[in-house]
Amino acid sequence: MSLLCFSTQVYFFVFGLSAYAIPIQDGATPVSHRRAAQAQFTTSGNPAMQNFTNVGFFSPEDVTKELKSVMVKYANADKVLAGVGLHPDTHPERGYPKFTPPSFLMSGATQSSFDESAAGIIDVPPVAAGSGAVQMPLTDEISGSLDILYYGPMHFGTNQTKMQIDVDTGSADLWVPVQCRNCVQEQYDTGQSSTYVPSKSKCKITYGVGQVAGTLAQDSVSVGPVGVNNQTFCAIHKVSEDLNEEPNSGLLGLAFGSIAQSGKPTFFENLLAEKKLSSSIFSVHLTRLSERGSEVCFGCFDPTRATYWSIAMDGLSVNGTQSPPANLTAAVDTGTSLIYLPTDVATDFYGMIPGSAAAVQYGAGFYTFPCDTPFSVSLVLGGQAYSVHPADFNLGRTDDDSSDCVGGILALGNGFPPDLAIIGDEFLKSWYSVFDYSGRVGFAPSVNNK
Repeated sequence: MSLLCFSTQVYFFVFGLSAYAIPIQDGATPVSHRRAAQAQFTTSGNPAMQNFTNVGFFSPEDVTKELKSVMVKYANADKVLAGVGLHPDTHPERGYPKFTPPSFLMSGATQSSFDESAAGIIDVPPVAAGSGAVQMPLTDEISGSLDILYYGPMHFGTNQTKMQIDVDTGSADLWVPVQCRNCVQEQYDTGQSSTYVPSKSKCKITYGVGQVAGTLAQDSVSVGPVGVNNQTFCAIHKVSEDLNEEPNSGLLGLAFGSIAQSGKPTFFENLLAEKKLSSSIFSVHLTRLSERGSEVCFGCFDPTRATYWSIAMDGLSVNGTQSPPANLTAAVDTGTSLIYLPTDVATDFYGMIPGSAAAVQYGAGFYTFPCDTPFSVSLVLGGQAYSVHPADFNLGRTDDDSSDCVGGILALGNGFPPDLAIIGDEFLKSWYSVFDYSGRVGFAPSVNNK
């Protein structure tokens, strides 16, 4: 098996830059060793082509809201890619060894397929916890057939107040409500913490669907047993109505601190700088339309979630036929539900699906396709196709009497960088993702695909 490794400069965008082959593990149980057999995949884990004769109806409200959010969230993407206005990189990953998948997972695996009989059964050590690694369980907020956001528990202050926090790899600030005048979700009672340090420095963060405003503060922040004693965050005093509708109280940005509105290192960067983690990585597993089962794993790679890694992005394909080369820069964003492309790339992509058309009734950026036409959709990463699950690509029928469905890949429109794509949860639900602070990302077929 060959190992392909590339490197590039990254800011808050993360790229799949390394190729590994790692067998998927079945039957994981919380015991000292797990007995697991390899599951067989072909063509990089692509599900079979499916048609969509039995689907629900498309509701444009959530998607239109997110499209507006994406346009605001990435409005300065061209400047960021050019290195303009970034905070200095403190290189908290220094001193950590380069992450490679465990050697016992590499045996007998190839990129294109897995042979159960050749691999046999192997012993899989459990993921380390409490010793430089910790798993953060996430809850999936579901609206119809759409996975809206994923959030999980973090603890604040000396009294370890538990707050439900949205996890977002497309931003870099941590915030929670503190004496917030209009917040409806649980707030952080700083009076219960002897280590809370307020300041007069103001903070304001805009997300497109809304904004939050407050002042910077410091306190101890942790996930499970792993934490930072003096973590800077935005103590929110006011939140816009759109964000008030979400089930989470706050947000954890896991992008690079170079774009943090606070100008301070992120929670993950501080964990690295203080050598609280055994590896300079975090990994993400997202479920599909299931409230429980998602997770972020700080400092660890969970072998029960994945099969193999691949490399970073250069186009799309339909039924195995690649669209014209796009040479896109991909932002991998757990805080975004769908996939967004430059308009010309989206037009070329839908042009490969017979019967597809722009869905102007929903506004710019939307497309439809015939529900009863079977086809497969993939993102092309390093010349190899990696599938988007049909259930995630199809957003539903346009109406009761229509034979058209709405596609989950949208166009970003004019005024957006022509070489930028945004890969959200629609793709990540099929691919277990490992984020290495040295500037690499790995994608591996998720157990959701079984």
